Amino acid sequence: MINKRIVDRDERTVAVENESYALGFKVMSFAILLDVAYKGLKLDQASWDLLAIIICSGMITTIYQNRFKVLTKRWLVTGAFTLAVAAAVAALFTFLIRS
Repeated sequence: MINKRIVDRDERTVAVENESYALGFKVMSFAILLDVAYKGLKLDQASWDLLAIIICSGMITTIYQNRFKVLTKRWLVTGAFTLAVAAAVAALFTFLIRS
């Protein structure tokens, strides 16, 4: 006898769901970053709470991926390079603002 049960979830469904979550996370993160930039540049308001949301969400994904050993050496090099560039840009802006 043939089993006529329909499969609700398979690997493709999980992959599509995960990709949609990743896209939603990226859109939300960049929207918050644009909001932080707008508030800082146009309204002259500090938005540290929103910036903390972005930083914490990135840390959570990194810790989760590290826990399951999916981070590569290339990721480490890219992360270190990104931190170095961000620190240089922050130092440049700090120097320009105080001058």
